[in-house]
Amino acid sequence: MLTKIQGIIPPMVTPLKGEDQIDIDGTIRLVEHMIAGGVHALFLLGTTGEAQSLSYECRYEFIKLVSKQVAGRVPLLVGVTDTSVGESLKMAKVAKECGAVGVVAAAPYYFAPSQQELIEYYTALADQLCLPLYLYNMPSHVKVFLEAKTVVELAKHPNIIGLKDSSANMTYFQTLTYLLRDQPDFALYVGPEELTGECVLMGADGGVNGGANIFPELYVAQYNAAQRHDVEEVRRLQQQIMAISTRLYSVGKYGSSYLKGVKCALSVLGICSDELAYPYRKFREEERARIAAALQEIMGKG
Repeated sequence: MLTKIQGIIPPMVTPLKGEDQIDIDGTIRLVEHMIAGGVHALFLLGTTGEAQSLSYECRYEFIKLVSKQVAGRVPLLVGVTDTSVGESLKMAKVAKECGAVGVVAAAPYYFAPSQQELIEYYTALADQLCLPLYLYNMPSHVKVFLEAKTVVELAKHPNIIGLKDSSANMTYFQTLTYLLRDQPDFALYVGPEELTGECVLMGADGGVNGGANIFPELYVAQYNAAQRHDVEEVRRLQQQIMAISTRLYSVGKYGSSYLKGVKCALSVLGICSDELAYPYRKFREEERARIAAALQEIMGKG
């Protein structure tokens, strides 16, 4: 059985240099940047990784490149979310061959499944997977919410070992923490970084935080403070995290403003390209200048 991963698990961006082309040098720099920042694992091909906008060949290439660069220094998780169980299984096979320790799957999107259909879907997927499965609650993108009782039922499956919650619903997350209190091996991670410190204080196993691509040390420091119940330090670091959230993720009126902001910040810092997968495009010069100014202010105060 996989030892439960606890800590900060950045949902890694997929550095690109053209349509469906990986920015290889940028990927290598980003991996080293996050590992040097003390992150506890990496999560590839999630929402922040633009998985659904990339070809399968590009996703396979990215898994292989990152796993080679990581070289076993931290655990790797790979997103296998798809509308096809067969494609999810193929992705998981590549992930396993490259040394990943688990896979992550949000609900199938397009036709919204019922809760019973979700139980049947995840059970069938977990039965066939070659790696342990983490559930991914991402209602804003897949149109369906993994209800607490559904998660509790799925947590009984021996190959379903955790959940990442990106709902930003604290009542829901705390309900899961309570209902699963007798299953200490089932991992609970929070997606929105604005909530990670509070959730870890209340029993969460860690955060899957996009900002940890940019400032990994900050998110690791807050996780460590929450683990030792240093509330004052959690509150102090929360101010920096909120500055990142409010200044970098809300530039322009785009559904992808968060992703554009993360990639633009990484580009300004010289870590990797800010290209996005089509049909989304990187910030224009005026927007990039706003990100650069915000970064300078955030780093100056840090």
